[in-house]
Amino acid sequence: MSRVARGALVAGLIAAIAASVSIGPAAAQKYPDRPIRVIIPYTAGGVADSIMRLLSPKMEERLGQKLVIEARPGAAGNIGVMEVARAEPDGYKIIVAATNNFVINQFTMKMTLDPLEALTPVAKLADVPLVLFANPSVPARNFTEFLAYARTNPGRITFGSPAAGTVNHLLLERIKLDAGIDMVHVPFRGSPQGVLAVLANEIQLFTVGLAAGGPHLAEGKLVALAVATEKRLPMLPQVGTLIEAGFPGLVGANWWGMAAPKGTPEPILRALNEAVRDALSDATVTERFNSMGILAPTETREQFAASLAAEAKIWAEITRRANIVIQ
Repeated sequence: MSRVARGALVAGLIAAIAASVSIGPAAAQKYPDRPIRVIIPYTAGGVADSIMRLLSPKMEERLGQKLVIEARPGAAGNIGVMEVARAEPDGYKIIVAATNNFVINQFTMKMTLDPLEALTPVAKLADVPLVLFANPSVPARNFTEFLAYARTNPGRITFGSPAAGTVNHLLLERIKLDAGIDMVHVPFRGSPQGVLAVLANEIQLFTVGLAAGGPHLAEGKLVALAVATEKRLPMLPQVGTLIEAGFPGLVGANWWGMAAPKGTPEPILRALNEAVRDALSDATVTERFNSMGILAPTETREQFAASLAAEAKIWAEITRRANIVIQ
């Protein structure tokens, strides 16, 4: 091969490599040019589904494309998480999932991937602060009184959660360990069943969002003992926090966040994040969130990513201390 021919071949290879490298940024600049699939790893009609259908109109307005919401239930949300984690990192298949799916399941269940490694955070969508509700038969009207009652009645108090290994469950397991009290956990298949059980005094304590238990407070059918937030909730100003009850730094929320496959280009992540922030700033969304007992998060994408890493360490430690393994 002549020097000229070799030069032409090398030049052609360099051009081909350059063209392949530029495909990602070029595609990102045009993003989105077709509908975006939003995978929710739970059944349709749940909290995540409601949140996304509330946020979608404003997001679609910003992005100029439709968001197609698809339910992928199964394995405590792991099926949907794995589907998105293995998708092309082009921004056209993303996931909206809960606290468990990002920072808990990998410590309590056998998984073939770590969501924190396989996914890139886009934005937190909603915070559902947890409230500790008790049946009125429990002789306590705040959490300090409840702890005193629990210490004198070891093993006689039952507490419920929407499912074993959820943040609702782990929050009480941490309280048990830190306070040195003995309570029996009763897992349910969702929040509605747990709320019915605490109303019927089949269990004495149930931890869930305000929308699920709040309607029963005014009628005196439930008592709010504490909220698992840094500050008192504007909707429940009379109810103290767990921090006030003597548990420094103890907060818990069933939050929902959006993520994309690892390797998704920065411009795409930024476009999705800006669309979420636009939607969260809408007055209609804020009003609807308030009615659902949901707080609109204010974290930046970087803050959300940092909080995931920090929270994962907390729940990993609790699952280890409490020896929680979900089969």
